Amino acid sequence: MFKNFGRSPLPGELTEIWPKNEQGEAVKPKMLAHCTSLDMADTMLVSMLRAYGIPAMIIHPGDGDFGKVVLGMSGTGSCVYVPETMHDEAKELMEAEPDELQS
Repeated sequence: MFKNFGRSPLPGELTEIWPKNEQGEAVKPKMLAHCTSLDMADTMLVSMLRAYGIPAMIIHPGDGDFGKVVLGMSGTGSCVYVPETMHDEAKELMEAEPDELQS
């Protein structure tokens, strides 16, 4: 899915905020979580990560993009990806209790 990721463009504003490696190419994404599309967990997770300075993107596996367009949700759920260099920090934030999340 992410073959030659460093040379391919990122969606939207992610091009500007996604970290770069020593060669100036985008750091490879790493999957953080698989979410259902029914409860907007993917959107809330991405919003929380971005609030803490971690860029994140949502990918709909399989034919999920088609379902998202036609039905408004992906039947296959969605996967949230973050830069591999920020994966551990993102995982800690995702697993933290709400009272532990202080800016």
